[in-house]
Amino acid sequence: MGVFVFLPLVLPLTAWPVARLAEQHLHPRSATRLLAGVAAVLAVCSTLCLGLIMVVGTAQLPGNPLPDGWSDPEVRAAVPYDEIAGRAAIPALAAVAVAGVRTLRRHLRVRRRAARALAGLPGSRVAVLPDGAPYAYALPARRPRPGRIVVSTAMLAQLDSPERRALFAHERAHLAGRHHRYLLAVQLAARANPFLLPLRTATEFCTERWADEEAAQAVGDRRVTARAVGKAALITRHAPMAGLASFAAPGPVPRRVAALLRSGPPVRGWPPALTPAGIATLVAAAGTLASALSSVNATVALFLVLQAATPL
Repeated sequence: MGVFVFLPLVLPLTAWPVARLAEQHLHPRSATRLLAGVAAVLAVCSTLCLGLIMVVGTAQLPGNPLPDGWSDPEVRAAVPYDEIAGRAAIPALAAVAVAGVRTLRRHLRVRRRAARALAGLPGSRVAVLPDGAPYAYALPARRPRPGRIVVSTAMLAQLDSPERRALFAHERAHLAGRHHRYLLAVQLAARANPFLLPLRTATEFCTERWADEEAAQAVGDRRVTARAVGKAALITRHAPMAGLASFAAPGPVPRRVAALLRSGPPVRGWPPALTPAGIATLVAAAGTLASALSSVNATVALFLVLQAATPL
């Protein structure tokens, strides 16, 4: 197992340049899927290796419930600096668990609060709330309720008819693409390993760009969509439902508007290997593969060592 067990803890550092290149050069749909997938795999590998370090490093601590054979010197030698790393892994793993549970609870609480706000309204796909605060967001489906677009009267009052069509097309894209799953995945990943924060930020931006492009295609006018995004951002103070995809989501709105004022991104799924976007994809794939292989290697090595050290 050796030092390779520590690789998944630091390999997410490769996500920093990858996140920037992907959001600049990949189609938003491809970038969202790539970044969310990479973040999920790296987070799982990182958490798994924390658990492996804790198991081996704490084998001789008083009160450890593991079998006595697991404290064999061969087992302890499987991870360098096992006692130091093992003790440090305990609070780290506890922090990851607490942060993950809090993120899930917050996500579910937001969705329940949004569902309660729609109680008593007709079951149409679009819910218009009489509210003086301008907002619009996509509420994901939850059996037996389908996904719905929630928009306030104040938001609709600030947009003309073509801009309203852009707004509804944007929110429909969030629901059709199930963007809430990507957002939740990268939020959990960033809680598991802080090095993955750039991937979370990039994925949040790319999901909005994905919906922007779908809206521009549905409306047939990129300038109208850009104008609608800009106006909604100017009148919206904050996201009404944190964690749900919204039309005027906080973030780099000027970059979204600038992208809509240019020609559309290439529709091909993956770029050629010798382009900046292709290099970003290859680096992301290489880092993810290295992390996964390191985790598998550490898990198998630990299993074999413990199996040999534990009496039948």
